[in-house]
Amino acid sequence: MYFRNLRKSAHDVFISDPIDTDKEGNSLTLQDIMSDDHNIFEHIDMRLKSEQMYKLIEKHLSKREQKIIIMRYGLYCTKPLTQREVAEALQISRSYVSRIEKKAIGILRKQFAKEGFF
Repeated sequence: MYFRNLRKSAHDVFISDPIDTDKEGNSLTLQDIMSDDHNIFEHIDMRLKSEQMYKLIEKHLSKREQKIIIMRYGLYCTKPLTQREVAEALQISRSYVSRIEKKAIGILRKQFAKEGFF
């Protein structure tokens, strides 16, 4: 039984086993090679802030402001557009798009600060 178990696990590789060496002769493990630099806490924080932003957009912006912010920044899985493209789509001037966008961002920034997200 003992030898059978050894043969079954002979090809097992553990995440902490050395599999190679680096330029300086230090051993590399599977864990070193497969490490992920992404921080799960930052990802969760970004997700929470994004959800909050969507709620604030719907609650505090007018329909026109919502539409411009969504089009400009590609929210709701849409393609981000330039101010000129938004202006053409809404048949208004580019400078008017700029003013509405600036106002909407100010409103969102104030609401984010008010709710303690900054």
